[in-house]
Amino acid sequence: MALLQIDFFSESLMRTVTMNAIIPTDKTLFTQHEKREIKEYKALYLLHGGYGNYTDWLGGTRVQAWAQDKDLAVFMPSGDNKFYIDNPDSGEMYGSFIGKELIEFTRKTFPLSQKREDTFIAGLSMGGYGALVNGLKYNETFGAIGGFSSGLLLEGVVSGSKKFAGMMPGNKFYESIFGDLAKVLGSEKDYKALAEGLVREKKTLPKLFLACGTEDFLLPEHREFRQFLTDLGYPFTYEEGPGGHEWAFWDTYIKKFIDWLPLGEAVQGISSGHVME
Repeated sequence: MALLQIDFFSESLMRTVTMNAIIPTDKTLFTQHEKREIKEYKALYLLHGGYGNYTDWLGGTRVQAWAQDKDLAVFMPSGDNKFYIDNPDSGEMYGSFIGKELIEFTRKTFPLSQKREDTFIAGLSMGGYGALVNGLKYNETFGAIGGFSSGLLLEGVVSGSKKFAGMMPGNKFYESIFGDLAKVLGSEKDYKALAEGLVREKKTLPKLFLACGTEDFLLPEHREFRQFLTDLGYPFTYEEGPGGHEWAFWDTYIKKFIDWLPLGEAVQGISSGHVME
């Protein structure tokens, strides 16, 4: 499993950006007579949470080892507290960056499958929100979406709930990201509106995997969203487990998500990310 740090110029953000990438090209199988299949890799675009950056997933979880076992390429960009959405007023087009430009760049650069069913997006907290809105918006690109302790905060932010005021520096911050808060619900920044639109238009639905800790402060929002999806008739997988808004929980559930994806059986080997004990 080759681990790379990549710098490239983004037209969506008009600057050089950095991301980490896990590319399953250096795995040696345990049996000498086994030969690795040469193929295009399935890809996961993995988004960090608030206050984080492209290094978070590697520092907080064992995703490198698990991706290697399943021959899964993983790309981890930075979201810079911008919630992975477009902001035409500031010129920061993070949604276009994640949903279009990053896909195009990685497919040109690495041996990746271009099939929808082989392309996935997931994230934690703020990144879970970003995975939901971009996975649903770019539903022709992504075949599956994973959200762990996702930032299901839109209704609370719009209503001025004090619950979310302490997460980021107040409503002025949210307005700088989402624009006029009175116009957010029902827009392409609204995960509920996006899901409703796909169901109403009978589009091919990305598969959904959602998880939240039983001690997480976002648990009520996850249970409400679970009921919303059930009432809408949008198929999904939902899990709750012990833990709060913390890396121990996300470490557990990124493995569950990878195991849930249509990747086939794990094949362990020796590589830079998973050495033989």
